[in-house]
Amino acid sequence: MNIDGIKLDIAYKHCRNITKSFAKTFYFTSFFLPVDKRKSSYAVYAFCRYMDDLVDRGVVIHSKETSEKEKIINAINTWKNDLRSVYNGDFIDNPIMIAWKDTLSKYHIPEKYPNELIDGVNMDLTVKRYENFDMLREYCYKVASVVGLMTIQIFGYAGTEAFKHAVDMGIAMQLTNILRDIKEDSQRNRIYIPVNELQEFGYSEEDLMNQKINDNFKKLMKFQIQRAEEYYSKADEGIRFIDKDSRLTVGLMSRNYRKILLEIQSNNYDIFSKRNYVPLYKKLINLPELYFRYKIA
Repeated sequence: MNIDGIKLDIAYKHCRNITKSFAKTFYFTSFFLPVDKRKSSYAVYAFCRYMDDLVDRGVVIHSKETSEKEKIINAINTWKNDLRSVYNGDFIDNPIMIAWKDTLSKYHIPEKYPNELIDGVNMDLTVKRYENFDMLREYCYKVASVVGLMTIQIFGYAGTEAFKHAVDMGIAMQLTNILRDIKEDSQRNRIYIPVNELQEFGYSEEDLMNQKINDNFKKLMKFQIQRAEEYYSKADEGIRFIDKDSRLTVGLMSRNYRKILLEIQSNNYDIFSKRNYVPLYKKLINLPELYFRYKIA
């Protein structure tokens, strides 16, 4: 069925407002996209945010009421069924699904990607520790790399070489999220830093729960940051494969998210007493250089 224009406009505004509220870095960079690409990118982000919020609520209540957890699982299954219906061409009267349906009419986003995302965020209901980086990398792929693989269909690309770089970008950004959010995640009894790496650097879960910053913690953080930096470097090599009208947005996302790592370092690895973020003026500093590189050159 054709989607009513007013309802469609409301749906995209809803997705935009979610992005504006919860993804300030992307919202800032999105203004350099063409309008259609920008709106569809908001639809992708709103879809991802809905899943994150739904599962996070499930994690919070997990130990309190099994019946409540079951409600979350049922809601996830309903969302997954609605997604399947949209891919089958049906109309689901939900603003995110309305925007998603319209996005699918313009861009080819394989159904496996949002389903992998759902599987990834579902892991937070059951997995609280990751024994090694291979396990963590799988999680990062499902909750972040597939977002890159979806948005690259909107941004446009030349050659499948772009895919592996989108995967690298997702892993880099998720590793950054993990380091920035160590305190908040530990309060939910979630520790994403691999168990074997905590042991290797002589930093215990008890140390983390007690928010202990010592030399071992700093060495551990340096190692984690270096790995994230390596993924950013590999990801940046792929920006040249993206359509020119979208390169600036991707370049700014990479640079500004990467700066979160610099903020953590400049704060002497204190991720417990304050939230590390990149203020707007520091985001704007990147703009002239990257504008020339991706828009003019």
